[in-house]
Amino acid sequence: MMRKLVARLMMGVALMAPAMAWSESLSDALVAAYRNSHLLEQNQAVLRAADEDVATAVGSLLPVLSFQAKYGFSRNSDPSFFSAAESTSGSLTLALSQTLLDFGRGKLGVEIKDELVLAARASLVNVEQQVLLDAISAYVNMSLQTDLVAAQQSNVRLNSEDLKAAQDKFDVGEVTKTDVALAEAQLASAKAALASAQGNFNIARERYKAAIGHYPDALSPVPNAKIAVRTVEEARALALRNHPVIEQAGHQAKAADLGIELAKAQFRPELSGTVSISRSLDEEGFFNSNENQSLGLTLDQTIYAGGRLSSGLRSAVASSQQAHAAQLQTGVQVSEAVGKAWSNILVANASLIANREQIRAAQAAYDGVKQEADLGSRTTLDVLSAEQTLLSAKAAALQAQANLSVSQYALLSAMGLLTAEDLRLGVPTFDPEAYYNAVKTAPATSTRGAKLDRILKTLGK
Repeated sequence: MMRKLVARLMMGVALMAPAMAWSESLSDALVAAYRNSHLLEQNQAVLRAADEDVATAVGSLLPVLSFQAKYGFSRNSDPSFFSAAESTSGSLTLALSQTLLDFGRGKLGVEIKDELVLAARASLVNVEQQVLLDAISAYVNMSLQTDLVAAQQSNVRLNSEDLKAAQDKFDVGEVTKTDVALAEAQLASAKAALASAQGNFNIARERYKAAIGHYPDALSPVPNAKIAVRTVEEARALALRNHPVIEQAGHQAKAADLGIELAKAQFRPELSGTVSISRSLDEEGFFNSNENQSLGLTLDQTIYAGGRLSSGLRSAVASSQQAHAAQLQTGVQVSEAVGKAWSNILVANASLIANREQIRAAQAAYDGVKQEADLGSRTTLDVLSAEQTLLSAKAAALQAQANLSVSQYALLSAMGLLTAEDLRLGVPTFDPEAYYNAVKTAPATSTRGAKLDRILKTLGK
């Protein structure tokens, strides 16, 4: 019986071992962040709304078929003859109307909406970068805070040993009460630092859940980002060609230029045609067999609009100037972000090298001071001071490594290369053209409507 129980326990341990050994990698966290991001979902909906704006613009170019039914009843009384005349009236009309010539207004409207769709797509890519960079920052900070808590826990244990050693020496008269008090104060300080580190750990844990969608388990080491460029100039050139906000600003500027052409087209006439068929009620209240058929052309030209059209043109010109200025400013901001990320990498690298050298020297100093204190040539204060110098060096090295990791991925983001596709996460990504292709011709129902339903279903809507 005992052997069976031991065997079951051993089997349970064997089954639990892989789960206990598993740790979440950065790629796992980024996949979860992509799938769980409400911000991405929100901006995907914004893009679909922009797609529908194209469909609306296309629909304005298509014929309009309308149906109208009228029915009326009237009763006229004559008091002198104590009689009343009653009559009914009604009609059914089927009308087809179509804009025949608008001097490019409709086409320009479609082109503007197309450019805004492309701008919205670029904006969605930038949002994707923000989501992934936030997840990376949360992952790196979670790893950092975990290591800092472990370092503070080790420091509390070391200070507890120092206090015990000081108390033992005091008991045999080797040190004074002052040495014991110094060790007690240092232990209290270490416990306070541990409490602060645990608080930062809990804050980092909540940030991790917000950015990635779940609380962290054990985390794997943060891999170095693969950066293909060798100089900051190469990074800037790539960013100015590739970054989604550059593309977004370019499409917005082009849409604003088309807005000027649309405002000019408002001064031109519009020719529309109408075809209608109608039937009326007869005297007995039934629809007769006679049909009224009509065909009409309407030419509409505004002669005076109180300055509204001219104001619209001036506004369009100003909007174009604003969009082009924003495009130039976007380039400045992207270039600045690349330079900032590059500088942060250099600083973090230099700090990490210096911190590692500091750790080496602080460790040697601590070991020496500890040995000298055992021989009576160093005081308890000297030992405690050496301990804190070593702890500070280790904490600074951990912070520098975290800064380096975040700065590397921030540089990828600044160059426009921090997407699920660029990072090869292997997660199914949002296809911006699928919904657009389903609605771009302004379908009402039929097979396109079914296709649209399938797309929405795959998006989880």
